[in-house]
Amino acid sequence: MTGGLENLWAGWRLDYVQAASEAERASGDSGKARGEDCVFCRIAASGPPAVDNGIVWRDELVFAVLNAYPYASGHLLVMPVRHAGGLDELTEAESAALWQATLSGLSALTKAYDPDGLNMGANLGRAAGAGIPKHVHLHVLPRWSGDTNFMTTVAAVRVMPETLADSWKRLHEAWPAG
Repeated sequence: MTGGLENLWAGWRLDYVQAASEAERASGDSGKARGEDCVFCRIAASGPPAVDNGIVWRDELVFAVLNAYPYASGHLLVMPVRHAGGLDELTEAESAALWQATLSGLSALTKAYDPDGLNMGANLGRAAGAGIPKHVHLHVLPRWSGDTNFMTTVAAVRVMPETLADSWKRLHEAWPAG
């Protein structure tokens, strides 16, 4: 190896990958579950921002909620209130509101945590890593130089330096007005 990533060709896996995708599609896991079947819809219906529901900020189209299983303190999920499985299902107004809320989340994280960097992204579909692929959402989280450690690698554990309630308070207070 010359220091870079090497590829191992395994053409036989194509049959497996295609069969797994066909099985998921056939199971009805198409990203269309709504209401009681969607954890994000339940959270959206839980009322105004509060530490109990984890909603940091909301308006009529979108909201920001703390990730219950964060990668870092302050890990936000920004999403439409209306159930939508993909970005292409959003109205123009929802798309604009989602982006504005994401920018506000970045601002709140910067003000509350003074991070060295920020991660922002979306996992669209289960194959792309979405744990909840049925309600589109964006991840926004602060990062610091050296914030990864041996615990995740060795013990599959993340060490969080503050509670979700403390993260909620910091971000709710730091959210930009207006």
